[in-house]
Order: sequence, then C-alpha cells, then structure tokens
Amino acid sequence: MSSGMRRSEFCRRRRLSFGTLNRHLKKQRWKRKSRAASAAHRLVPVELATKKSPTQHEPSCGLAVVLPGGRRIEVHPDFDTSTFERLVSVLEQV
Repeated sequence: MSSGMRRSEFCRRRRLSFGTLNRHLKKQRWKRKSRAASAAHRLVPVELATKKSPTQHEPSCGLAVVLPGGRRIEVHPDFDTSTFERLVSVLEQV
C-alpha cells in the first residue's frame, strides 16, 4: 500500500473490513486499466511543424508533443531512452 501500512493495520485504523478495502482497490485498478486502455486506443490530431529558416537559432528537438493547456514535452535526438520510458510509464498512471 502507498501508506506503507499493512492491510490489517490500515483497515483497523479506519474501521474497514478487508472485503471493503479489497472491493475499493479492485475498483481503482479497473479504473486505471480502463483509462489506460482508452487512452492507448484513442487517436489524437498531429500537426507537422514546418522547418525554420537557418537564420532562426532556436535549438531544435527530435520530437515535440504539445498537450492541452500548452504543456510541452520535447525529446532531443540524443535522448536517454530509459528515462523516456520511465516518463511514459508515469504519465500512463495519471
């Protein structure tokens, strides 16, 4: 458990039965899986950016993803794949 407590201690402190806790945890896991599955199979619009002129000296990246609200994820050509995989894993849990 994320609280660090054993299930028995967690249930005792909150006056829950094991069945209630297990039902809640099962529901949470199902919600996470269904969200991940729907996000994984959803099509998203992609816009290809035009190349900038050589006079613009902004550093380029290999890939940029702009999320709703203006958040931006950039992956440079020499990115660390294990760090990127960890990032994607964390984002899939949200």
